[in-house]
Amino acid sequence: MTIRTILVDDEPLAIQGLELRLQPHDDVEIIAKCQNGREAISAIKTHKPDLVFLDIQMPGFDGFSVVQGLMEVEPPLFVFVTAYSDHALRAFEAQAVDYLMKPVEESRLADTLERVRQRLSEKSSVGEAEKLKEALAEHAPEAAADLADGGGDHANVGRFEKLINVKDRGQIFRVDVDTIEIVEAAGDYMCIKTADNTLILRETMKDLEKRLDPRRFQRVHRSTIVNLDQVRQVKPHTNGECFLVLDSGAQVKVSRSYRDVVARFVH
Repeated sequence: MTIRTILVDDEPLAIQGLELRLQPHDDVEIIAKCQNGREAISAIKTHKPDLVFLDIQMPGFDGFSVVQGLMEVEPPLFVFVTAYSDHALRAFEAQAVDYLMKPVEESRLADTLERVRQRLSEKSSVGEAEKLKEALAEHAPEAAADLADGGGDHANVGRFEKLINVKDRGQIFRVDVDTIEIVEAAGDYMCIKTADNTLILRETMKDLEKRLDPRRFQRVHRSTIVNLDQVRQVKPHTNGECFLVLDSGAQVKVSRSYRDVVARFVH
């Protein structure tokens, strides 16, 4: 798979540096380079790339304006590249795959490209699944109806992670999802908590939710996911909120907006 890529930065040296760091990655093809936001929007609409490395701080249209300017078309994957760390949270709110600080480190770039490959692979799989459904609807309507009624649930179960690799403090830990109690957002990182350990994973909550079985892992707060299999008690709290008491004794507050979601699973 070739990753068709556009580089956007108002500094030519920054584009040149990123281009050099991308050269060892044979599957990355740079199809355009832009020096401002307007050029970027035009190039993205014309070339329809898979990936865009996008500087945030540019005169005129900044990186976030570029993303907003592409709302009417199917957007590519974005990786924000900037010298300003205070844009990190907003970058992830804009659904960026990752956020790289200048000067870009080769190891971080390699990690980012792995995430891009995974996202593109998932996107391709979804596209193939949609084509299959269309073909079934045309040639085997009974099978298509069965799939729509939930016949594919068994296959969906298999796509969720059983082990999650976490690179933390220079080591790689393989975490059995059954042992996860809580996942908490901490800026652009996730804190994965088990009964006896806490590990840091660089991933957005939205991406991690896709990897976890929603029948077992539910968000109970804007920044908290809980393993419902670990819940042993529900304690009412004020203002319609409540606490979940886990096997380890840990307590997690459930905000009012998520209480109904948890009630469907905890009895």
